[in-house]
Amino acid sequence: MTLNEIYRVQEYLRRTFGNDKITVIPPPKPNAPVEVHVADEFIGTLDRDDDEGEISYHLNVAILAEDLPAAASM
Repeated sequence: MTLNEIYRVQEYLRRTFGNDKITVIPPPKPNAPVEVHVADEFIGTLDRDDDEGEISYHLNVAILAEDLPAAASM
């Protein structure tokens, strides 16, 4: 993924979620994952898909069970 694509996706995510603390971090070396952070917290990875000339970007967000709040009583 090019730096231009990374910055364009970052701006899209910030605008869509109304959060200027979203940062898409270029990988330290080629073919390494592109990381997405909110403030200093890692939230997921970003991938580029080129399917027969149609380009899309996939944000994969992992939520660890240990990060969830306690279960609400119902």
